[in-house]
Amino acid sequence: MAQKPSYEALQKKIDALQKEVKRHRKREDVYWRIQERLTQIIDSIPIPTFVLDNDHNVIHYNPAMENLTGIARDEIYGTPNAWQAFYGAARPTMADLIVDGAPEQEIARYYRGKYRKSAVKAGAYEAEDFFPDIGDGGRWLYFTAAPLLDSDGTVLGALETLQDTTERRRAVQASLKSERRFRTFLDFAPYSILVFSVDGLVSYLNPAFTETFGWTLEELRGKRIPYVPPELEAENREHLRKLMEEKVIRRYETRRLTKDGRSLDVVWRASVYADSSGEPAGVLVILRDITQVKRIARNNEAMQRISLALPEYPELYELLDYVSGVIKELMETEGGLVILLDEQRQELILRGAAYDDTATQQRAKETRFAVDELVAGQVIRTGQPIILNDISGDFAIHVERDKKLGYQTRNLLLVPLKSQERTIGTLCAVNKKGSGFDQTDVDLLSMLAGTVVLSIENARFSAEIKKAYMEVSSLNRAKDKVINHLSHELKTPIAVLRTSLVTLEKRLQSLPQESWQPTIDRSRRSLDRLLEMQYQVYDIIQHKTYKTRTVLSNLLDQCSDLLEALIAEQIGEGPVVRQIREYIDNTYGARELIAEIIDLNEFVNRRLEYLKPAFAHREVEVITRLNSPPPVSIPREVLQKCFDGLLKNAIENTPDEGRVEILVGTKGPGTLLEVRDFGVGITPENQIRIFEGFFTTRVTMDYSSKKPYDFNAGGKGADLLRMKIFSERYGFDIELKSLRCPSLSRDSDVCPGRISACPACQSGDGCHRSAATRIALYFPLPAAPA
Repeated sequence: MAQKPSYEALQKKIDALQKEVKRHRKREDVYWRIQERLTQIIDSIPIPTFVLDNDHNVIHYNPAMENLTGIARDEIYGTPNAWQAFYGAARPTMADLIVDGAPEQEIARYYRGKYRKSAVKAGAYEAEDFFPDIGDGGRWLYFTAAPLLDSDGTVLGALETLQDTTERRRAVQASLKSERRFRTFLDFAPYSILVFSVDGLVSYLNPAFTETFGWTLEELRGKRIPYVPPELEAENREHLRKLMEEKVIRRYETRRLTKDGRSLDVVWRASVYADSSGEPAGVLVILRDITQVKRIARNNEAMQRISLALPEYPELYELLDYVSGVIKELMETEGGLVILLDEQRQELILRGAAYDDTATQQRAKETRFAVDELVAGQVIRTGQPIILNDISGDFAIHVERDKKLGYQTRNLLLVPLKSQERTIGTLCAVNKKGSGFDQTDVDLLSMLAGTVVLSIENARFSAEIKKAYMEVSSLNRAKDKVINHLSHELKTPIAVLRTSLVTLEKRLQSLPQESWQPTIDRSRRSLDRLLEMQYQVYDIIQHKTYKTRTVLSNLLDQCSDLLEALIAEQIGEGPVVRQIREYIDNTYGARELIAEIIDLNEFVNRRLEYLKPAFAHREVEVITRLNSPPPVSIPREVLQKCFDGLLKNAIENTPDEGRVEILVGTKGPGTLLEVRDFGVGITPENQIRIFEGFFTTRVTMDYSSKKPYDFNAGGKGADLLRMKIFSERYGFDIELKSLRCPSLSRDSDVCPGRISACPACQSGDGCHRSAATRIALYFPLPAAPA
């Protein structure tokens, strides 16, 4: 029989049990305090959070979760299948999967691979996915879940956070869409754009940057761009420092290098952009290539400078040297040439040359080439520019040319010099310093050619005109000598012939007059014409001094006694010597004409009365319209010769039954004398040459067949030249206007000489309405005496 425990043993057991109960009560109290504290912590979390126990019941559910789901915690506590309770969809939460100890493959199946393990806590996961069956149009949700373990590592439950990231996702998508639009804009922007970090590492550059500078985004992403010239490194660092301080640089003109080493002039604009916290995140840079713009500006400035300078070089060779120097400077070459074509000899002349080497320059100017010996010949033939950066193609031509010039050619650029439809030569740039020639060089040199070709052509014409002028001047001097000699030599023969004719006429008086008088009249008429010509020539050259009179006077002075004795021996005593001396003075001496104050009305009336008998045989009506102008100051003999010549020319060019008008009047402050005929008129071509002297409008000059004042009597052409010389000598003006008869369009056409005999004048208007010639003399008012 078993022994019953003693009281003491029972009391000990009771005490032990009481202690155990107290311990369990204390532990339970701690547990509930922990639970309470955990609840407080979970409730204070702003992120929606809930906790499941091992039976998948919700045991914690914070206010943020209430706000997210719209379900109060009292409604959800102790509820399994939380997902269905939250969103009405039967599927486990991530916390359910962790409580069940689901393998990773199961989690991957539910979240379609859009999950990842936590790097902080073992057994924890996070995921973000789109759930189309939630809400209106679906929602984006972000999960984090971790197991709750006891001290032994036993899973007691799971804690899960749940965030609706739909709005953030939409904002991100909107931002990405905007970024895509912005990137599309940047991609199609015409200027080079790049984005780099505050450390200078490239994150973006657009196609325009690649097109301009050569680098692609793949080559430079995460790298620095090696495009700052070494000499500008310090300046670039200073501008970057300024950019970080001021956040923006609106314009910075500098230079940048391309991938292939070319240097470009650029305008650099930059702005610092910030992240969401306001801190600098990177730099946006816009680069505009202004190389061509600056080149055009420099070229325009150069063209303007050249255009202003061209008039300073009227001489051809000086102009060509200047243009050659401009080519050398503007094209940055070792040499510049102006090559002209000698069309007659078919040779190329290097008249304009500018080289760094003066010896080569001199040799070039002294060398001629056949057209086919230079590339310039091809340019002249085709009219097209040629670039030769590699001269190996026409090796023989280049070797022969360089041999003549003593120079080594590496590259060439030639453009044609075009004057209207003709190519007169080329401009040539030789040996470009640095790289070879390109299309921009062609455009620049062609622009220069277009600027200078007219000046070169004008200078060539000017040189030819000067040469022709020198030849004409030489011929004019020879002509003056001939006229001078003719005028001088005519005086003595004419004087002898006049005397002989008088003597012959006296001796023929015993014969029947009809047998010799016509011959004498014809001879006297021809002699008078010669005498008139001699007077006209004398008036033209009156201002010149001739030796004839001096020689005769000196001879007379030295031999007067001997001449007087010889004459006295033959004809008796008398003042013969004095008469001979007076005759020489009158015939050969230079007379000084004194100006007079002449009333034109009185002068015209008197001269007209004096001359009327000379043209009395003509049926020409002479009408005068005389007003009361101021008197004129001119030598009377000069005015007489002018008026007589005008009237004679007018009557000789007017057919019978026509009329001539003489007008005297006032014009401005001076006096006008005008003679107007309604005759055959003068062609426009002849009007240009009418004052040249000894120019006639008729093909022949049959002086002996017609008398003065006859229609078409003709003339020597000296009247108007003499009048022109008088006008320059005595200060009056001459004006000529003429309308040629429509029926006489050519000089060879002949007028019948009578209006009634002209078929074109049968209407009765005569020549008065169809043709007229007006020659007017204008005498300015004489200056008042000082």
